Amino acid sequence: MKRIIYPGTFDPLHYGHLDITKRAAKLFDEVHICISDNLHKNPLFSHKERMDMIEECVHDIENVHVHSNPKNLVIRFAKEHGAVAIIRGLRHVSDFELEFQMAMVNYGINPDISTILMVSNEKFLHLNSAIIRELAKYNTDLSKFVPKSVENRLIEKMKENNG
Repeated sequence: MKRIIYPGTFDPLHYGHLDITKRAAKLFDEVHICISDNLHKNPLFSHKERMDMIEECVHDIENVHVHSNPKNLVIRFAKEHGAVAIIRGLRHVSDFELEFQMAMVNYGINPDISTILMVSNEKFLHLNSAIIRELAKYNTDLSKFVPKSVENRLIEKMKENNG
């Protein structure tokens, strides 16, 4: 069975993430979305909130599973879950440098797990979670960027934070 890990902060999940997930699900027997921390990011949503949000959006894709991985390296998580590879989306050439560096670090830790870089669909090249959070802060219609359930959670979270 070919199992792949799709790691990210997913804060929040957007249509670009879903596109990579759906395409990976067609190529591999199992896709395991791995919600991880990033030292350079201060997440809006907790791991539990992100898990719930993602599960709502992928529940109809049978071979996709969602996990929280707050205190472990993604490469270790991949090994523990029997993955053959880690998949990452590329929006721009500028994404490549960081992803290439991370792939080399991961290869140094575990050469048995490959990194696959999937080019994003052109419809989603402009999407990133930071921009979506910023738009949500100013009550912008997010329907072109995120599923309705995610938009609703963003609206609620902004109300909580602005209180």
